[in-house]
Amino acid sequence: MSTHTTNAATRSDAALAELSRLPQDAFVARLEGIFEHSPWIAERAWRARPFDGIATLHAAMCEVVDSAATSEQLALICAHPELAGKEAEEGTLTTASTGEQRGAGLDQCSKDELQRLRKLNRQYLDRFGFPFVVAVKGLTRHEIMDRVEARLANDRDTELRTSLHEIGKIARFRLDALFG
Repeated sequence: MSTHTTNAATRSDAALAELSRLPQDAFVARLEGIFEHSPWIAERAWRARPFDGIATLHAAMCEVVDSAATSEQLALICAHPELAGKEAEEGTLTTASTGEQRGAGLDQCSKDELQRLRKLNRQYLDRFGFPFVVAVKGLTRHEIMDRVEARLANDRDTELRTSLHEIGKIARFRLDALFG
């Protein structure tokens, strides 16, 4: 392991040890934004302290989501913005969502691509009752649109589970960015 990697791991371990010592309100504030507009996840995960790594923290937070009531899970999914939707157009996305969507090139859609994506988003919302969620990191805008189309063939229960899985991936990317 290189000195740089060792130093980064040491900083991450120290940051997680510090996080584990925080009172609940400060812990929740530090993890604001890991799960989009859903501080209840950090509030409940706080009880699982101490966290010896990012994977442990992520697992505790995902366990909170997995054990939540279906209504809470749906609220979590609905807290996510439509991809290249109204919030992006108005500039009201969270900082994390803005960066993620920009990283996938969603801010560079042509007029036709934007029209296609918005039509797919509408079809998805009409079919399932909640917005399409995907961890966009590493995907192109074309791959994202293809995923919406493919997932339209699923049933609602499959999409609920898939959306929660994707939200878990987004949370891990965000935790890695915060502590990695």
